[in-house]
Amino acid sequence: MARLDRITSDPGICHGQPVVHGLRYPVSMLLGVMSAGMSSKDILDDYPDLEAEDLLAALEYGAFVDGGQNDDSAGEQRSDFR
Repeated sequence: MARLDRITSDPGICHGQPVVHGLRYPVSMLLGVMSAGMSSKDILDDYPDLEAEDLLAALEYGAFVDGGQNDDSAGEQRSDFR
């Protein structure tokens, strides 16, 4: 399920922030609108050049950066999360 190949970083694009490959949508922006409660459907309607897999890639990237979560630990509860 690795979708991380959809996320790239280039110093010349969005100041090197991780973005969806080939687009200038920073992962942080996508995570922000998702965490604010915007549905995937609404995001895809507002940004028609994005695909559902791009949103999943952003989530996967966020999980990876947060703690390197992988399929083996996906079901485990974090003890430091409150």
